[in-house]
Amino acid sequence: MSSSVRVAICHVAPVFLSARKTTEKVISLITEATKNKANLVVFPEAYIPAFPIWSALRAPTENHNFFQQMALESIYIDGEEIKTIQTVAKTLGVMASIGISEKVRYSSATLFNSNVIIDDSGDIVVHHRKLMPTFFEKLTWSPGDGFGLRVADTSVGKIGNLICGENTNPLARYSLMAQGEQIHISTWPAVWPTRNITEDGPSTSRLDMKQGMSRKERAMNYDNVAANKIRASAHCFEAKCFGVVSSGFLDADTIHAIIDGSRDPETVHATLEKSQRGASMFLDPTGMPLPGFIMNPGSSQEKREFLQMEEGVLYADLDLNDCIEGKQYHDVVGGYQRLDVFNLKVDRRRKLPAELY
Repeated sequence: MSSSVRVAICHVAPVFLSARKTTEKVISLITEATKNKANLVVFPEAYIPAFPIWSALRAPTENHNFFQQMALESIYIDGEEIKTIQTVAKTLGVMASIGISEKVRYSSATLFNSNVIIDDSGDIVVHHRKLMPTFFEKLTWSPGDGFGLRVADTSVGKIGNLICGENTNPLARYSLMAQGEQIHISTWPAVWPTRNITEDGPSTSRLDMKQGMSRKERAMNYDNVAANKIRASAHCFEAKCFGVVSSGFLDADTIHAIIDGSRDPETVHATLEKSQRGASMFLDPTGMPLPGFIMNPGSSQEKREFLQMEEGVLYADLDLNDCIEGKQYHDVVGGYQRLDVFNLKVDRRRKLPAELY
C-alpha cells in the first residue's frame, strides 16, 4: 500500500433541504474529485440535507415547518441516497466521508447528526452518530452513542471522524487515537452564530489566519474559525495524524430561506451575512496548516491554504509516513502512556429504544 493519499475537501453548500438534489451534487463532486485522482472525498457536517442553522436565529415557535422539512428530507442509513453513493464509490474506486441528518425507522421524527465513511469497495466502514448535539442543535437532533467511535483501516490508511463540537471531547478523541488513527476528519457547519449581529455591526465573515478577530468582534460572536482550528490542531499534534477540516458553505438560497417568514428578518439577514464563515483546510501531524491546492481548468494546480468565502474543492497529498516521527517524542497511546494508571472503557453498542425478543 502506498503511503501517499490524495484527499479532496468539498467546501460546498447543499441544495437546501433537498436530499435528492443534494445527493446528486455529492455524486457530481465525487466524480469530479476522482478525475483529479482523489482517493478520499470529504463533505461537511449534515451535508444531506442541511445544517439547521435556523435554530440559532429564530425562536423555536417559528421553526415547526423547518423541523418538519428536516424530518422529511433526512435520510436512512440504508436508504436510496446512501446506497447510490455506495454504488458510485465502488464503481469509481474512491472513498467518501459524508455528513448526514439521519432518520430512523422506529420514529417519524427522531433524527441524528451522523457521519458515514464509505470505502472504495462501496461498504460503510464507519457509521457515527454525534454523541451530543451542541447548543441549539438539540432542537433538531438526539444524542448518539458510542457505536461509531471507530477508525476504519482502509486501503488509504486508518481514518476516523468526529463531528464539530465532539472535537472538544478529549475522551472521544483519545478513543480514536487508541485505534491508530492516521487521518482525522473533523466536520463543521458553514456558520455557527451565538449572538445576533445588526446591520451596522462589524462583519466577522472573513478569515484572517494571522490576526483572527478583533476584541470587539469576539465580544459580539463566537470565533468560529479559531475554535475549529485550535481543536483540530490539538488533535493532530496529540495523535500525530493528518487533519482534514471540512466546513460547509453558506449560499444565498439558504440565507433567503431562513430569512423568509422570520419575525426579525433584518437581524437574521445581518447575522447570516456577517457571521464568520467556516474554513476548510488541511493540517499536518504537528498540528500546523498544510497548504492544499485547487484544480483550475486544464488540470493546473493553484496553491491555496484554505477555502472559506467561495465554493470549491480543496486537495492535498498526504504522506502517511509523516505520522511516524512525532511518535518518538509523544506517543500518547503507547510509549508516552501509563496504562497501569489510566483505563478508558468505550461502550460501542448501538442503543435502541427497546429490545424486542
